[in-house]
Amino acid sequence: MNNALNLLHPYPFEKLRGLLAGAQPPADKRAIALSIGEPKHRSPDFVAQALADNLDQLAVYPTTLGIPALREAIARWCERRFGLAADAVDPGQHVLPVNGTREALFAFTQAVVDRNTNGLVVSPNPFYQIYEGAALLAGATPHYLPCLEQNGFNPDFDAVPADVWQRCQILFLCSPGNPTGALVPLETLKKLIALADQYDFVIAADECYSELYFDEANPPAGLLTACAALGRDDYKRCVVFHSLSKRSNLPGLRSGFVAGDAEILKAFLLYRTYHGCAMPVQTQLASIAAWSDEIHVRANRELYRAKFDAVLEILAPVMDVQRPDGGFYLWPKTPMDDQQFTRELFAREHVTVVPGSYLSREVDGISPGAGRVRMALVAPLAECIEAAQRIRHFIESL
Repeated sequence: MNNALNLLHPYPFEKLRGLLAGAQPPADKRAIALSIGEPKHRSPDFVAQALADNLDQLAVYPTTLGIPALREAIARWCERRFGLAADAVDPGQHVLPVNGTREALFAFTQAVVDRNTNGLVVSPNPFYQIYEGAALLAGATPHYLPCLEQNGFNPDFDAVPADVWQRCQILFLCSPGNPTGALVPLETLKKLIALADQYDFVIAADECYSELYFDEANPPAGLLTACAALGRDDYKRCVVFHSLSKRSNLPGLRSGFVAGDAEILKAFLLYRTYHGCAMPVQTQLASIAAWSDEIHVRANRELYRAKFDAVLEILAPVMDVQRPDGGFYLWPKTPMDDQQFTRELFAREHVTVVPGSYLSREVDGISPGAGRVRMALVAPLAECIEAAQRIRHFIESL
């Protein structure tokens, strides 16, 4: 067996099951889960119809590169969404369909990391655990950059030593962040591109929450926006990851894309050809429909706005909690140890959240997630309101 498997940490939800084991929540209170970041809004009917209309494609082997029409739809969406010039994204060179960002982030790391060097994969802390697991299984060493409140829940990139950048092979960004909801500012993205040039590493921007934001007039910038601002039309050393899961409430479709540096994507395509992870043609055709429509995405954002407004009004008087820049998580401080808070909240109110310490690593005596919990506002509005009321009741009873 691959010895690196022994380096993997238990997944947060495995640890959560252990934490809650034996707890007996009140039988008269239905379970409300704010723990898993799985969208619960209705999937678009027109996407389901496009999938159903093309089930004859089950008889067709898909290609790893994907059909030209999907790559064209993705390229045009990138240009519209991130303010790029017309034809700035070449569907044949700059776009590669993938089966969701989770699979792609892992596979990308295996393709990019040079196992013959003592390389680092640098990521925010707290973080999406795939970054860490992918690094370990690729033979790299994870390096964690703390995301603290005093720095707007973003890493302090100016404090990163030169020797870390010199060893860095991949810098993972997550904007809006999971679990913090923080956005990486445009000027910071430009500085990071300059560092990537100086030290020769790849920026892998996980932007799967990019379409969940609050101000319709000001969609958040992405790494491609920074490339355009710098006149970097080859997207050198820059790769972005997007998905239909959160944007379009289609987590079960397993559809997303990687876009950016053509040379990197050419090598990644070779890896994926052997990896055997081509997207089914019927899924590709349904994805075209999703990427080509923004009406359902705006409606989706409105549903999340209503939930954040309602839940924050209930919790703000009793918790240190702020509206994030984007995404669908709250990242509040807890009035006690985060694991104790999680277990007692479950036992007394039948509400499940995730301890922040399960989403981060302790480095130099500091665990940036300790003393916080992640709450995913994915349930229907009434359920989120009820959960917030139960959490407030729990805190007020302490």
